[in-house]
Amino acid sequence: MRSNKIYQVSTLQALALGYSRPVVTVQELLEHGDTGLGTFENVDGEMIVLDGVCYQARPDGSIVRSEDGAGVPFAVSGYVNNGRRFEIGEKKNIDAIKLELTLRIEEDFGLNSIHIARIDGLFGVVHARAGAPYRSQHVSLKDILSKTQKDFSFEQIYGTLVCVYYPDYMDGINASGWHMHFLSRDKSLGGHVFEVSVCSAECQLQKMDKIEIQLPREAAFDTYSLKEASQNEIEEVEQGNG
Repeated sequence: MRSNKIYQVSTLQALALGYSRPVVTVQELLEHGDTGLGTFENVDGEMIVLDGVCYQARPDGSIVRSEDGAGVPFAVSGYVNNGRRFEIGEKKNIDAIKLELTLRIEEDFGLNSIHIARIDGLFGVVHARAGAPYRSQHVSLKDILSKTQKDFSFEQIYGTLVCVYYPDYMDGINASGWHMHFLSRDKSLGGHVFEVSVCSAECQLQKMDKIEIQLPREAAFDTYSLKEASQNEIEEVEQGNG
């Protein structure tokens, strides 16, 4: 059985402050998991990793398969192989979905652990976003997305939500709570999700018991004062308001 390890590239503070240079390649990321999410060099779209394949959501919501050598400044991946399975009934919004997932992990006393959830089913509406590449240093993620982010919506669509949960005490290393990306069943549409409703779906919920963080190796990383990353800005970006 594979280790229940979450593999993370860089930190959210670094990305929030504008460190969007490549740390690993897509191929290296996929060596550590078959399910995950993140972004690409220069914040070039949104990443969805599903069934061991990495996909890139572009600003119009369309999907392309990522090249193995594409640069990754920030991402997480892990194996979803022996977690809990359960059905999810109708949920009218993202808060209801997050509450359902949180209650499930609370049942197993898992609120201090990282989790990956994969939700497959029919979604009533998916509001999502992706950005275009923006080459910069020390320009905040919020400012980058204010220039490049495009929002889009899908309705009555089959697909998969890839969801990652980090506990509150890891806030800054990653976003605390739930973070979700979407990929349609035909692998043609997707993005970073900031609102979604479920008609009916099945969830696989994987508890992770280890974390490995690959920090950037280049000297430029050490020019960032990571404690200065604004949690308010991170929350705004997470909710699609960047």
